[in-house]
Amino acid sequence: MKLDRLYAITLYLLNHGRTSASELAKHFEVSLRTIQRDIDSLCLSGIPVVAVSGAAGGYEISEQFKIDRKFATPDEYSLILTALRGLISATDDPKARQTLEKLICRSDSAPAPDDNGIILDFSVLREGDQAVLQRLQTAVTERRTVRFTYTNNNNETRMHSVEPVAVMYRWYAWYLLAYSRARDDYRTYKLVRMSDLEITDEPFNREHKPAEMILKETEKTDSRQYTDILLRCRQAARSRAAEYLKGVIVEEYQNGDVLMKATVVDNEHFWFGTLLSLGDNVEVISPEKLRGRLLEAAEKIVSLYRQL
Repeated sequence: MKLDRLYAITLYLLNHGRTSASELAKHFEVSLRTIQRDIDSLCLSGIPVVAVSGAAGGYEISEQFKIDRKFATPDEYSLILTALRGLISATDDPKARQTLEKLICRSDSAPAPDDNGIILDFSVLREGDQAVLQRLQTAVTERRTVRFTYTNNNNETRMHSVEPVAVMYRWYAWYLLAYSRARDDYRTYKLVRMSDLEITDEPFNREHKPAEMILKETEKTDSRQYTDILLRCRQAARSRAAEYLKGVIVEEYQNGDVLMKATVVDNEHFWFGTLLSLGDNVEVISPEKLRGRLLEAAEKIVSLYRQL
Protein backbone atom coordinates (compact mmCIF):
# COMPACT_ATOMS: atom_id res chain seq x y z
CA MET A 1 0.00 0.00 0.00
CA LYS A 2 2.78 2.40 0.92
CA LEU A 3 4.71 1.57 -2.26
CA ASP A 4 1.62 2.33 -4.35
CA ARG A 5 1.25 5.67 -2.57
CA LEU A 6 4.93 6.56 -3.05
CA TYR A 7 4.62 5.86 -6.76
CA ALA A 8 1.38 7.88 -6.91
CA ILE A 9 3.00 10.83 -5.09
CA THR A 10 5.89 10.76 -7.57
CA LEU A 11 3.49 10.88 -10.52
CA TYR A 12 1.40 13.60 -8.87
CA LEU A 13 4.42 15.85 -8.32
CA LEU A 14 5.63 15.25 -11.87
CA ASN A 15 2.22 16.15 -13.29
CA HIS A 16 1.28 19.04 -10.98
CA GLY A 17 4.60 20.57 -10.00
CA ARG A 18 5.15 22.22 -6.63
CA THR A 19 2.50 21.05 -4.15
CA SER A 20 2.12 21.80 -0.45
CA ALA A 21 2.19 19.03 2.13
CA SER A 22 -1.40 19.84 3.14
CA GLU A 23 -2.59 19.48 -0.48
CA LEU A 24 -0.85 16.11 -0.76
CA ALA A 25 -2.32 14.95 2.53
CA LYS A 26 -5.81 15.95 1.41
CA HIS A 27 -5.43 14.33 -2.01
CA PHE A 28 -4.10 11.02 -0.68
CA GLU A 29 -6.30 11.10 2.44
CA VAL A 30 -3.43 10.67 4.92
CA SER A 31 -1.92 12.80 7.69
CA LEU A 32 0.72 15.49 7.22
CA ARG A 33 3.15 13.33 9.17
CA THR A 34 2.57 10.43 6.77
CA ILE A 35 3.30 12.70 3.78
CA GLN A 36 6.52 13.89 5.41
CA ARG A 37 7.61 10.28 6.00
CA ASP A 38 6.72 9.41 2.38
CA ILE A 39 8.80 12.31 1.07
CA ASP A 40 11.75 11.13 3.19
CA SER A 41 11.33 7.62 1.72
CA LEU A 42 11.29 9.00 -1.83
CA CYS A 43 14.48 10.97 -1.20
CA LEU A 44 16.19 7.88 0.25
CA SER A 45 15.20 5.88 -2.84
CA GLY A 46 16.86 8.43 -5.13
CA ILE A 47 13.87 10.52 -6.24
CA PRO A 48 15.11 14.15 -6.14
CA VAL A 49 12.26 15.75 -4.19
CA VAL A 50 13.00 19.37 -3.29
CA ALA A 51 11.34 21.16 -0.37
CA VAL A 52 10.67 24.86 -1.00
CA SER A 53 9.86 27.07 1.98
CA GLY A 54 7.71 30.18 2.12
CA ALA A 55 4.06 31.06 1.47
CA ALA A 56 4.19 29.54 -2.01
CA GLY A 57 6.35 26.63 -0.91
CA GLY A 58 5.86 22.91 -1.04
CA TYR A 59 7.45 19.82 -2.55
CA GLU A 60 8.56 19.45 -6.15
CA ILE A 61 10.72 17.10 -8.19
CA SER A 62 13.85 18.39 -9.87
CA GLU A 63 13.32 19.24 -13.57
CA GLN A 64 16.24 16.99 -14.51
CA PHE A 65 14.42 13.91 -13.24
CA LYS A 66 12.71 11.81 -15.92
CA ILE A 67 10.52 8.75 -15.56
CA ASP A 68 10.04 5.89 -17.99
CA ARG A 69 6.73 6.66 -19.66
CA LYS A 70 6.19 3.00 -20.62
CA PHE A 71 4.89 2.24 -17.16
CA ALA A 72 1.31 1.20 -17.91
CA THR A 73 0.29 -2.43 -17.53
CA PRO A 74 -2.03 -4.12 -20.06
CA ASP A 75 -4.98 -3.59 -17.69
CA GLU A 76 -4.09 0.10 -17.34
CA TYR A 77 -3.83 0.46 -21.11
CA SER A 78 -7.28 -1.12 -21.33
CA LEU A 79 -8.71 1.64 -19.12
CA ILE A 80 -7.02 4.28 -21.29
CA LEU A 81 -8.56 2.72 -24.40
CA THR A 82 -11.98 2.71 -22.72
CA ALA A 83 -11.67 6.42 -21.87
CA LEU A 84 -10.60 7.25 -25.42
CA ARG A 85 -13.52 5.35 -26.90
CA GLY A 86 -15.84 7.29 -24.61
CA LEU A 87 -14.34 10.57 -25.82
CA ILE A 88 -14.75 9.49 -29.45
CA SER A 89 -18.39 8.51 -28.87
CA ALA A 90 -19.05 12.05 -27.58
CA THR A 91 -17.02 14.16 -30.02
CA ASP A 92 -15.93 11.95 -32.94
CA ASP A 93 -12.58 13.74 -32.60
CA PRO A 94 -10.19 12.61 -35.40
CA LYS A 95 -7.13 13.14 -33.17
CA ALA A 96 -8.67 10.93 -30.51
CA ARG A 97 -9.26 8.24 -33.14
CA GLN A 98 -5.62 8.48 -34.26
CA THR A 99 -4.45 8.20 -30.66
CA LEU A 100 -6.66 5.17 -30.14
CA GLU A 101 -5.16 3.48 -33.19
CA LYS A 102 -1.63 4.19 -31.98
CA LEU A 103 -2.34 2.66 -28.59
CA ILE A 104 -4.02 -0.41 -30.06
CA CYS A 105 -1.12 -0.98 -32.46
CA ARG A 106 1.69 -0.45 -29.94
CA SER A 107 4.72 -2.29 -31.30
CA ASP A 108 6.59 -2.47 -28.01
CA SER A 109 4.10 -4.65 -26.15
CA ALA A 110 1.16 -6.97 -26.64
CA PRO A 111 -2.25 -5.42 -27.27
CA ALA A 112 -4.12 -4.44 -24.16
CA PRO A 113 -7.13 -6.51 -23.17
CA ASP A 114 -10.29 -5.15 -24.76
CA ASP A 115 -12.80 -6.40 -22.24
CA ASN A 116 -12.43 -4.73 -18.84
CA GLY A 117 -16.12 -4.74 -18.05
CA ILE A 118 -16.61 -1.01 -18.73
CA ILE A 119 -18.22 0.72 -21.71
CA LEU A 120 -18.44 4.52 -21.86
CA ASP A 121 -21.03 5.43 -24.49
CA PHE A 122 -21.39 9.23 -24.52
CA SER A 123 -23.01 9.47 -27.95
CA VAL A 124 -25.97 11.21 -26.32
CA LEU A 125 -23.60 14.12 -25.60
CA ARG A 126 -23.09 14.90 -29.28
CA GLU A 127 -24.23 18.38 -30.24
CA GLY A 128 -26.58 18.83 -33.17
CA ASP A 129 -23.75 20.45 -35.11
CA GLN A 130 -20.54 18.52 -34.44
CA ALA A 131 -18.67 20.93 -36.73
CA VAL A 132 -19.06 23.73 -34.15
CA LEU A 133 -17.47 21.59 -31.44
CA GLN A 134 -14.57 20.59 -33.68
CA ARG A 135 -14.00 24.14 -34.95
CA LEU A 136 -13.81 25.43 -31.40
CA GLN A 137 -11.28 22.73 -30.54
CA THR A 138 -9.21 23.91 -33.51
CA ALA A 139 -9.40 27.52 -32.32
CA VAL A 140 -8.24 26.46 -28.84
CA THR A 141 -5.20 24.54 -30.10
CA GLU A 142 -4.26 27.22 -32.64
CA ARG A 143 -4.81 30.04 -30.12
CA ARG A 144 -7.08 32.04 -32.41
CA THR A 145 -9.85 34.41 -31.35
CA VAL A 146 -13.43 33.47 -32.23
CA ARG A 147 -16.53 35.58 -32.84
CA PHE A 148 -20.13 34.43 -32.56
CA THR A 149 -23.67 35.56 -31.89
CA TYR A 150 -24.94 34.48 -28.48
CA THR A 151 -28.39 34.42 -26.87
CA ASN A 152 -28.29 34.33 -23.07
CA ASN A 153 -30.84 33.04 -20.54
CA ASN A 154 -32.68 36.36 -20.62
CA ASN A 155 -33.18 36.01 -24.40
CA GLU A 156 -30.72 38.86 -25.08
CA THR A 157 -28.66 38.43 -28.27
CA ARG A 158 -25.36 40.10 -29.09
CA MET A 159 -21.99 39.49 -30.74
CA HIS A 160 -19.06 38.18 -28.67
CA SER A 161 -15.33 38.15 -29.41
CA VAL A 162 -13.41 35.84 -27.08
CA GLU A 163 -10.19 33.88 -26.65
CA PRO A 164 -11.24 30.19 -26.35
CA VAL A 165 -9.52 28.19 -23.61
CA ALA A 166 -11.35 24.84 -23.58
CA VAL A 167 -14.50 23.05 -24.69
CA MET A 168 -16.11 21.14 -21.84
CA TYR A 169 -19.17 19.10 -20.97
CA ARG A 170 -20.79 19.99 -17.65
CA TRP A 171 -24.22 20.82 -16.24
CA TYR A 172 -25.76 18.48 -18.87
CA ALA A 173 -24.49 20.51 -21.86
CA TRP A 174 -21.42 21.48 -23.89
CA TYR A 175 -19.82 24.81 -23.02
CA LEU A 176 -16.96 26.97 -24.24
CA LEU A 177 -14.68 28.33 -21.53
CA ALA A 178 -13.22 31.56 -22.89
CA TYR A 179 -11.66 34.88 -21.97
CA SER A 180 -13.95 37.81 -22.77
CA ARG A 181 -11.99 40.87 -23.78
CA ALA A 182 -15.03 43.10 -23.31
CA ARG A 183 -15.61 41.88 -19.73
CA ASP A 184 -11.93 41.25 -18.94
CA ASP A 185 -12.74 37.92 -17.28
CA TYR A 186 -13.42 34.25 -18.00
CA ARG A 187 -16.90 33.13 -18.95
CA THR A 188 -18.71 30.00 -20.12
CA TYR A 189 -20.88 29.98 -23.24
CA LYS A 190 -23.41 27.25 -24.01
CA LEU A 191 -22.73 25.87 -27.48
CA VAL A 192 -26.40 25.45 -28.40
CA ARG A 193 -26.89 29.18 -27.82
CA MET A 194 -24.12 30.11 -30.27
CA SER A 195 -24.55 30.91 -33.97
CA ASP A 196 -22.56 32.46 -36.83
CA LEU A 197 -19.29 31.12 -35.39
CA GLU A 198 -16.18 32.58 -37.01
CA ILE A 199 -12.56 31.65 -36.30
CA THR A 200 -10.50 34.78 -36.91
CA ASP A 201 -6.82 35.18 -37.78
CA GLU A 202 -6.39 37.30 -34.65
CA PRO A 203 -4.07 35.66 -32.08
CA PHE A 204 -4.56 35.74 -28.31
CA ASN A 205 -3.64 38.93 -26.48
CA ARG A 206 -2.63 37.14 -23.30
CA GLU A 207 -1.36 33.88 -21.84
CA HIS A 208 -3.98 31.73 -20.14
CA LYS A 209 -3.62 29.35 -17.23
CA PRO A 210 -4.67 25.70 -17.67
CA ALA A 211 -8.44 25.36 -18.03
CA GLU A 212 -8.87 23.36 -14.81
CA MET A 213 -7.09 26.07 -12.83
CA ILE A 214 -9.27 28.78 -14.39
CA LEU A 215 -12.41 26.83 -13.52
CA LYS A 216 -11.35 26.43 -9.89
CA GLU A 217 -10.69 30.16 -9.61
CA THR A 218 -13.95 31.20 -11.29
CA GLU A 219 -15.99 28.77 -9.18
CA LYS A 220 -14.78 30.59 -6.08
CA THR A 221 -16.53 33.71 -7.40
CA ASP A 222 -19.58 31.95 -8.86
CA SER A 223 -22.11 34.70 -9.62
CA ARG A 224 -25.03 32.33 -10.23
CA GLN A 225 -27.95 32.57 -7.82
CA TYR A 226 -29.10 29.36 -6.12
CA THR A 227 -32.43 28.55 -4.48
CA ASP A 228 -33.35 25.69 -2.14
CA ILE A 229 -36.72 24.13 -2.96
CA LEU A 230 -38.79 21.74 -0.86
CA LEU A 231 -40.96 19.19 -2.68
CA ARG A 232 -43.52 16.59 -1.73
CA CYS A 233 -43.19 13.73 -4.22
CA ARG A 234 -45.58 10.89 -4.78
CA GLN A 235 -44.01 7.44 -4.92
CA ALA A 236 -44.40 7.36 -8.72
CA ALA A 237 -42.16 10.41 -9.16
CA ARG A 238 -39.61 10.13 -6.36
CA SER A 239 -36.96 8.36 -8.47
CA ARG A 240 -37.26 10.86 -11.34
CA ALA A 241 -37.15 13.83 -8.97
CA ALA A 242 -34.04 12.40 -7.32
CA GLU A 243 -32.40 11.76 -10.71
CA TYR A 244 -33.21 14.97 -12.59
CA LEU A 245 -33.35 17.46 -9.72
CA LYS A 246 -30.62 15.83 -7.60
CA GLY A 247 -33.07 15.88 -4.73
CA VAL A 248 -32.30 14.53 -1.27
CA ILE A 249 -35.03 12.83 0.77
CA VAL A 250 -35.50 14.51 4.15
CA GLU A 251 -38.67 12.72 5.27
CA GLU A 252 -40.69 9.65 4.24
CA TYR A 253 -44.43 9.14 4.73
CA GLN A 254 -46.35 5.92 5.30
CA ASN A 255 -48.12 6.12 1.94
CA GLY A 256 -44.78 6.12 0.07
CA ASP A 257 -44.63 9.89 -0.52
CA VAL A 258 -41.41 11.69 0.38
CA LEU A 259 -40.35 15.19 1.31
CA MET A 260 -37.38 16.12 -0.85
CA LYS A 261 -34.95 19.03 -0.84
CA ALA A 262 -33.12 20.24 -3.98
CA THR A 263 -30.90 23.19 -4.89
CA VAL A 264 -31.42 24.82 -8.29
CA VAL A 265 -29.87 27.65 -10.31
CA ASP A 266 -32.38 30.50 -10.57
CA ASN A 267 -32.06 31.43 -14.24
CA GLU A 268 -31.62 27.90 -15.62
CA HIS A 269 -34.70 26.38 -17.23
CA PHE A 270 -34.03 22.64 -17.24
CA TRP A 271 -35.17 22.05 -13.64
CA PHE A 272 -38.30 24.20 -14.09
CA GLY A 273 -39.30 22.19 -17.15
CA THR A 274 -38.71 19.02 -15.13
CA LEU A 275 -41.10 20.21 -12.42
CA LEU A 276 -43.77 20.91 -15.04
CA SER A 277 -43.24 17.50 -16.64
CA LEU A 278 -43.80 15.75 -13.30
CA GLY A 279 -47.29 17.27 -13.15
CA ASP A 280 -49.39 16.52 -10.07
CA ASN A 281 -46.94 13.88 -8.87
CA VAL A 282 -44.84 16.65 -7.28
CA GLU A 283 -45.95 19.62 -5.19
CA VAL A 284 -43.60 22.48 -4.40
CA ILE A 285 -43.93 23.29 -0.70
CA SER A 286 -41.52 26.24 -0.77
CA PRO A 287 -40.57 28.85 -1.79
CA GLU A 288 -43.97 30.47 -2.32
CA LYS A 289 -42.62 32.46 -5.28
CA LEU A 290 -41.92 29.24 -7.18
CA ARG A 291 -45.43 27.96 -6.45
CA GLY A 292 -46.79 31.12 -8.06
CA ARG A 293 -44.51 30.76 -11.07
CA LEU A 294 -45.62 27.15 -11.64
CA LEU A 295 -49.29 28.16 -11.30
CA GLU A 296 -48.85 30.93 -13.87
CA ALA A 297 -47.14 28.56 -16.33
CA ALA A 298 -49.82 25.89 -15.84
CA GLU A 299 -52.63 28.41 -16.39
CA LYS A 300 -51.05 29.57 -19.65
CA ILE A 301 -50.79 25.97 -20.87
CA VAL A 302 -54.42 25.26 -19.93
CA SER A 303 -55.54 28.49 -21.62
CA LEU A 304 -53.70 27.58 -24.82
CA TYR A 305 -55.35 24.18 -25.16
CA ARG A 306 -58.83 25.39 -24.15
CA GLN A 307 -58.78 27.59 -27.27
CA LEU A 308 -58.61 24.52 -29.51
